[in-house]
Amino acid sequence: MAHVIAMAGKGGVGKTTLCGLLIQYLCETGRKPVLAVDADANSNLNEVLGVEVESTLGEIREEIERAGTNALPVGMQKNTWAEMRLNDALVEDDDFDLLVMGRTQGQGCYCFVNGLLQTQMQKLEGNYPYIVVDNEAGLEHISRGLLPNMNTTILVSDCSRRGVQAAGRIAQLIKELGLKTERVALIVNRAPNGELNEGTREEIEKQGLELLGVVPHDNLVYQYDCDGRPTVTLPADSPVRKALQGIVGKLGL
Repeated sequence: MAHVIAMAGKGGVGKTTLCGLLIQYLCETGRKPVLAVDADANSNLNEVLGVEVESTLGEIREEIERAGTNALPVGMQKNTWAEMRLNDALVEDDDFDLLVMGRTQGQGCYCFVNGLLQTQMQKLEGNYPYIVVDNEAGLEHISRGLLPNMNTTILVSDCSRRGVQAAGRIAQLIKELGLKTERVALIVNRAPNGELNEGTREEIEKQGLELLGVVPHDNLVYQYDCDGRPTVTLPADSPVRKALQGIVGKLGL
């Protein structure tokens, strides 16, 4: 079974950037192929990874739900056609594959399609040693059973007290939802000079969070984003890449 790493955090803390760099590190250290799942409603993991996405699973889900019998290929059952369309959503790269969940916009019951999607994820799970999921704070897709259970949950915060408090609320949400995860730990991102002040450390302790490590602020990450360049093409000596590699080493993956 795949080892599932889920990343969560409030918007704007650099969660997706770290998620992409984590996927890159796993691939570069021989843990490929990796299945990357963008489960954030504000989907942009593909931009960090430098791949194009033609359609999200949410868009295909609506297409399937709206399709009448006249829209199906001759002689094909709806569930067979639906599985074929869901397979089309898998973006294949050399070292990783990517699924973008997206968000369903229409109204009504999507139970049939959600069931198909859950089945597809179960089929895919056995093909990868690692699945890395970029979640929104609500962990919606995991809580609804559409994605595999989490082995490792990484909470991402900026270096503010409020950011750490938000991470603490996500950790509490995981407990309240009864989500099974072997480890929940925190990465603090964009810290000046890679250091935390005493107030932030106090808040981490107050929230009862395990601190995996601290990633320094790097203007080059901001510049890459402004230029539309994939973050995974940062130079090898990038302090952000180096810090994340050290942090991943603590996970014992």
